[in-house]
Amino acid sequence: MATVELRFSALPEHVRTARLVAAAVARRAGVDEAVLDEVRLAVGEACTRAVGLHQHGGISAPVRVLLIEEEKQFSIEVGDEAPHAPVLARPAGEVLGDADAESEEDEMGLAVISGLVDDVEVSAGESGGSIRMRWPTTPPAALFT
Repeated sequence: MATVELRFSALPEHVRTARLVAAAVARRAGVDEAVLDEVRLAVGEACTRAVGLHQHGGISAPVRVLLIEEEKQFSIEVGDEAPHAPVLARPAGEVLGDADAESEEDEMGLAVISGLVDDVEVSAGESGGSIRMRWPTTPPAALFT
């Protein structure tokens, strides 16, 4: 199992770098070429979400991205250190405040990721959260036959 770890300051301009690194490592791991655009978009969305959570929360810790090559699958985990409160039901007709609007935007980001990736796990708690995405891989063709 090979792992690449990327940490970057929570600044929007670093998201592009994370996307490029993720696509390059996914390609090397054997993720189908036709899926690489989805990998890039999903990682970009997850990293943008983490950057936003860090900036809104005043968190100076870096965003972390783990790129994990396993047998027959490739995983990417994007983690943040923003405390996540449990989502509470809102009464019908209640006006959204700033925090609710951000929560709704966060839910939209997660919906986009779920639309791009079939195998997604989202975890969140008081010490931070993570989004883990998985794609199948195909073994490289033999060099000599």
